[in-house]
Amino acid sequence: MTKVDRRHFLMSSVALPVALKASALPSQNNTVRVAVVGFNGRGKAHISAYLKIPNVEIAALCDVDQAVVENGCKMIEAAGKKRPPTFTDIRKLLEDKSIDAVSIATPNFHHTLQTIWAVQAGKDVLVEKPVSYNMFEAQQIIAASRKYNRIVQDGTGAQAWLHEAKKRLREGIIGDVYMARGLCFKWRDTIGRAKEEPVPAGVSYDLWTGPAPTKPFTRNRFHYNWHWQWDYGNGDIGNQGAHQIHTARTALGVKYPTQISSMGGHYMFDDDQETPNTQVATFEFQDNGKKKLLVFEVRHWMSNNEAGIGERSDVQSGGAAGQPQTVGNIWYGSKGYMATGREGWKTFMGQEQAPGPKSEAGAGVGGFVNFIDVVRSRKREDQLAEIEEGAISTMLIHLANISHRTGRTLYFDPVTYSCKGDAEATAMFTRNQYRSSFVVPNVAGTKTD
Repeated sequence: MTKVDRRHFLMSSVALPVALKASALPSQNNTVRVAVVGFNGRGKAHISAYLKIPNVEIAALCDVDQAVVENGCKMIEAAGKKRPPTFTDIRKLLEDKSIDAVSIATPNFHHTLQTIWAVQAGKDVLVEKPVSYNMFEAQQIIAASRKYNRIVQDGTGAQAWLHEAKKRLREGIIGDVYMARGLCFKWRDTIGRAKEEPVPAGVSYDLWTGPAPTKPFTRNRFHYNWHWQWDYGNGDIGNQGAHQIHTARTALGVKYPTQISSMGGHYMFDDDQETPNTQVATFEFQDNGKKKLLVFEVRHWMSNNEAGIGERSDVQSGGAAGQPQTVGNIWYGSKGYMATGREGWKTFMGQEQAPGPKSEAGAGVGGFVNFIDVVRSRKREDQLAEIEEGAISTMLIHLANISHRTGRTLYFDPVTYSCKGDAEATAMFTRNQYRSSFVVPNVAGTKTD
């Protein structure tokens, strides 16, 4: 059974330091030098964003696939910028003391370890969702950001208009909010079955495997389809769903669930996928004596729009054939409900569900700009997605998947950091073993029996 010493757990959740060291400031000319790590998928958006922000230089690129590295360099050169130095191993990149920040968009199972390496090297970090691969790592990423006193930002839920929606909910726009839903109805076709084959030329498969067990190479254990294998990914609840779980939880104003239940499976297809493609997870919270409920749902094929969410996403999502998607959140209160999707937020009031106040998406500062602003200012309180909040949301993902895999309702105790009366579930908080040279350090002081 895995548990954490109460003192260490509380230390990892203490108030943020008021100020960071002066040595943490970017170079004197106020140019922030950023390295982007991992950009076969989401990382392309990191490159594009930093190219557009004034006084930001992409100082290095790092990826284990040389074809991906070359594509990233072409993006930078096409923007009229010089080709940056490139790396295969992030540890070599981190030796460059002139780099101020690292932007990480590697697969989930690398996020925590690479973030810890970066903060140990004195870098600020923006790390993609989910910020950890398991419960143990969620503790460590919080503790490392505090111990090394660095800015660490979660790439989840950083849109400014979502923060406006949360503010309006706290102000009571729909009354007393008692329930939230997260919707991930996203068209996902079969991944088929992939045969073992030689590692492609230009790929460092050892570095790609990192902390995970060593297995023969297949296309379904590599680019993108790693999401659907338990050794590497967390399913769609931890992929797309990480955004909606974070938004739902933080808008409810709750932290740790007391009761978690999740059911689902991999339906319709006979293929290599291990994680659910259809899943329903429920989380119950105690908030100052009041119960609150969060329900998250994944659907992978035919579905419906809800509360107007998805009306335009089939056009805007960029899917190969404009597949329909319903991705967003709904909150229910004593006076009405609020829905958010790609279209911004909108409210419906009373029994008549009359249209109420609404916003449009796209207004305000985005997550990348906010991260750079905070790297310069050193004001953690200005972060749109500070790492502790992101890590707590990630814990919900892991607890839901553990409930699904054990087939049991879990009762989580945040003080002992364990599932009450369930040693098997608690043992699933971490890997059985990390590969040598890729062990996630126990920064938080987690104890194991």
